Amino acid sequence: MTSQEGFAVDPWGLTEHRVDTLGLARAESLFALSNGHIGLRANLDEGEPHGLPGTYLNGVFELRPLPYPEGGYGFPESSQSVINVTNGKIIRLLVDDEPFDLRYGDARDHRRSLDFREGVLRREAEWTSPAGRTVKVRSKRLVSLTQRAIAAIEYEVEAVDDTVRIVLQSELVANEQLPGSDGDPRASAVLEAPLIAESHHAAGTTASLVHRTRYSELRVAAGMDHLIEGPAGVSVTAESRDDQARISVTTVLHPGETLRLVKFISYGWSATRSLPAVQDQVEAALTAARYSGWEGLVDEQKAYLVAFWDTCDIEIDGDVELQQAIRFAQFHVLQSAARSEERAIPAKGLTGPGYDGHSFWDTEAFVLPVLTYALPAAVAQALRWRHSTLPLARERAAQLGLAGAVFPWRTIRGEECSGYWPAGTAAFHIGADIAAAVARYIRATSDVEFERSYGVELLVETARMWRSLGHHDSVGRFRIEGVTGPDEYSAVADNNVYTNLMAQTNLREAAEAATRHPLVAAALGVDTEETAAWRDAASAMYIPYDAKLGVHPQADGFTDHQLWDFEATPPEKYPLLLHYPYFDLYRKQVVKQADLVLAMQWRGDAFSHEQKVRNFSYYERLTVRDSSLSACTQAVIAAEVGQLDLAYDYTAEAAMMDLHDLGGNTRDGLHMASLAGSCLALVGGFGGLRDHGDVLAFQPRLPAGLVRLAFSMKVRHQQLLRVEITHQSTTYTLREGTRLRLSHDGEDLTVAVGKPVQRPTATPVAGERPSQPPGREPARRHAQTGPATGSVIGGAADHLTAE
Repeated sequence: MTSQEGFAVDPWGLTEHRVDTLGLARAESLFALSNGHIGLRANLDEGEPHGLPGTYLNGVFELRPLPYPEGGYGFPESSQSVINVTNGKIIRLLVDDEPFDLRYGDARDHRRSLDFREGVLRREAEWTSPAGRTVKVRSKRLVSLTQRAIAAIEYEVEAVDDTVRIVLQSELVANEQLPGSDGDPRASAVLEAPLIAESHHAAGTTASLVHRTRYSELRVAAGMDHLIEGPAGVSVTAESRDDQARISVTTVLHPGETLRLVKFISYGWSATRSLPAVQDQVEAALTAARYSGWEGLVDEQKAYLVAFWDTCDIEIDGDVELQQAIRFAQFHVLQSAARSEERAIPAKGLTGPGYDGHSFWDTEAFVLPVLTYALPAAVAQALRWRHSTLPLARERAAQLGLAGAVFPWRTIRGEECSGYWPAGTAAFHIGADIAAAVARYIRATSDVEFERSYGVELLVETARMWRSLGHHDSVGRFRIEGVTGPDEYSAVADNNVYTNLMAQTNLREAAEAATRHPLVAAALGVDTEETAAWRDAASAMYIPYDAKLGVHPQADGFTDHQLWDFEATPPEKYPLLLHYPYFDLYRKQVVKQADLVLAMQWRGDAFSHEQKVRNFSYYERLTVRDSSLSACTQAVIAAEVGQLDLAYDYTAEAAMMDLHDLGGNTRDGLHMASLAGSCLALVGGFGGLRDHGDVLAFQPRLPAGLVRLAFSMKVRHQQLLRVEITHQSTTYTLREGTRLRLSHDGEDLTVAVGKPVQRPTATPVAGERPSQPPGREPARRHAQTGPATGSVIGGAADHLTAE
């Protein structure tokens, strides 16, 4: 069993052997199902007991005001919050008039399991009512990865030891009552009754509800249809009203008899389409689902996942718990994006309302790098969504007196939703993060059509922003001042190294894309003078360096700041932003999350190996990891500089963020960036993958705790490469394609289909293990048994939320 949690250790699934009523909300996040369009939290089928009800549609939100004690120019007036839409999961069960509720009677057995190869949440329970009637309940639930608008449930009730009257109430429920906020600023804003009824219908085995949101004016439709199998004499009735539709099924079961209900649920929404059009959309989806049938939907789901795992499974020998955590991570990252189709990928996916359902830079910096080599079509969709928000980003840039486009720090539809400008508007690096995602996708796929239609414009508009934001100083250096980098404990700084290096890449990529596509560039008003200005700015980009200490300051003057008094900071005062004023954090040497270290990950070509070693050691003693975005990056660079055991510790922390609830807020949804980051830690850390240019580079190495690491990835022209690493050797096999150039520990190789290439795996000589702030060390990882000593932290406050 995994430590503290009661989940079985299974390399291909997650199983819960009992229901912890106090931890229901957390389990609802862990077992959540999604396809990027629909998200269903794993609430029990009967609706109660529950931790946090949740049914989400990607892009459906409500507006809420952002009040300011003192307003300012350019402050956003409203924010957007994800809402709980119509719940179609509910199938209430009454056994001789008594509701099946695990808080009453005797639950002799209750088991839930999720197989990552199947994508179906299974549940089995045996329950005896207070009156002594015993039934067995079996259910299966899926959110279809192949039929975007569809979720489905198979629900079976079996009488065990006596004749019982059974009633099943299959429902659609809107405006559910939600638990109140506990004061955690990371939790979503609670919006009471956000849906206004427009239409309701029920007849036979079908029903539908149509609503619109009060302020954002989005129309949302939900429909359901049923297949019913049972003994003779089953009665079916239908009823509906504004916020509820119900299909009731009644029968009598003798011992050993079973009532089976298959429920098909469909969802659709639109900001522009009429009520009949949206209603027809969900009814058509139901027709298609019923045509496929339950077994057909399950078969489609399995086939989709077989192809996914064949393409990108990450295999680990030596630590079965970490293997489980990595596949859990890959599965949920897939679910967050598979069918998002030109919508954002939120920081919590569609697993909970945390961060109000907003998308941040996390998507481009952590999630899309994983998807680029696993599910590149999803990356194209996510970047097309960014492209669709360009008009809003241009408006925001003009409002701020800048050229090009300024993308929002946090958003659902494209408008800036952060009222705290030092960590919001000032975090301009999101533009470069988007540009890097564009360039990476194009390198990996050679998708020329995407580059012409979307990529060039994204690169051009972000480059224009950098050219107008920065300036050449008196000695010709290009400076970018008054910005916030990834570390939100150092806001509004000058020449943040991460920002400047990523902007440099952005400017270069834009110039090269404009050269490759002159007609597209000309249509955007780009001329040779503008591309020359981008190249000049990139060449003259100022990168601060502290020669006295031999390290790069995170930003100008950072290494001159007073050190934070870590010794005098008790454990209960973390995360610091919840216990200390920002002005104190901003003027001290204390790092919330990897910043300079992240620059070394994504722009490693800008640092020598010696600089990486010194920088990493210096920033380890300052980084408190008050964010789940940090451990994975620290893992990557720890591995690169030879600190393999430390990298192993950080990898496990990133991977276990939600399974062990390390941040204490998994109840609000999963940490998609940390989950994706754990994959980066393995492939980019122990695999040593770097993708800075035309040739993929690998620098493989393994910690003592792992015996073997293997992964497959889609690379240049979507060729399929497999890399298998042991302590003795690394083998590169091209499974699909023709031939591929790559680098192994600096040696150029060419791998052809059917001709694996094997090279020795290096064992780096590690220096002294760097120290961390007192009490903020990662737990020491021991294979098979999980964390043993040290603190396990992270994810406690991922994004500043002072709105």
